[in-house]
Amino acid sequence: MAHLTFSETEQRELREAARSEFPGNPALAYVLENLAAEGIDLDRCQDWDDIRVEQGLPERDEAADVA
Repeated sequence: MAHLTFSETEQRELREAARSEFPGNPALAYVLENLAAEGIDLDRCQDWDDIRVEQGLPERDEAADVA
């Protein structure tokens, strides 16, 4: 199982960022605090294309990315 964890300094920085974001964006604050506390389970990560398929979104248009 692959798991990304953060150093104590990185955890502190994520928590400081969470506190500064909380008044205007509590959802982002929650995510940052959660990352600091738990790290990232890389086995559960999905790439953008997988999420698009899962959500029934159309395939990405490469020409639209260039414009």
